[in-house]
Amino acid sequence: MAQTVVLNVGMSCEGCVGAVKRVLGKMEGVESFDIDLKEQKVTVKGNVQPEAVLQTVSKTGKKTSFWEAEAKSTEAVA
Repeated sequence: MAQTVVLNVGMSCEGCVGAVKRVLGKMEGVESFDIDLKEQKVTVKGNVQPEAVLQTVSKTGKKTSFWEAEAKSTEAVA
């Protein structure tokens, strides 16, 4: 079943983005992904397990964690 996994990845440059693109491009089940360098946000869509995506992106050596959904909801309150 396809799902969306959103990660917070500590990327500082296009080289970091390239490293994340490389590992996601090789990962089985990934249908598409979007990388936002400014937001430090990686959105992955496909037939993937969130934990597996986290592990895969962590292999780049970047600080990786699941995107905190709560951070968005507090902005909407204002």
